[in-house]
Amino acid sequence: MTDFNKVLDAGDVVNGVINTVIEIPKWSTLKIEWNRELAIFELDRVEPSIFAKPTNYGFIPQTLDEDGDELDTLVLTNDPIPTGVYLKAKVIGVLKFEDDSEMDHKIVCVPADDRNTDDAIKTFDDLHDRWKQKIEHHFTHYKDLKKPDSTKVLGWGDANDATKIINECIERYKQGV
Repeated sequence: MTDFNKVLDAGDVVNGVINTVIEIPKWSTLKIEWNRELAIFELDRVEPSIFAKPTNYGFIPQTLDEDGDELDTLVLTNDPIPTGVYLKAKVIGVLKFEDDSEMDHKIVCVPADDRNTDDAIKTFDDLHDRWKQKIEHHFTHYKDLKKPDSTKVLGWGDANDATKIINECIERYKQGV
């Protein structure tokens, strides 16, 4: 297995294009996580089907969010992207999220080259309100059966807000290395 934190960096953050690695494919109920110490993907748990991921879920290499894990990404595509796939993605926004009283941001992005949609999603404003509502609902409730009220959606931010958070997480990673 490749140690993504050694072979990839966060990407061209200044120009809004990041490197991201998929942990959980869209619609999966498997909570797969990158284990930084072992440099492997591991199955943490199986979620009930009502909590399947509504989008591809990944991480940005060489970052650390406030929760101690790599910074999370939500990668928007029509199809699921398999675990372990790396891609360049355009940053369009951020979900400000708290999990067990720790900030656990989700960077919202799209593939840098999406010929299926002709790169239709260019900014956070291109996402319809129903999509945002679904994501908010998912992250507000996905732990309800085990730890009710342990998650909070704190709002959304645009690409500039996301870039600021990415840069903070890059610095946190550098300090911890």
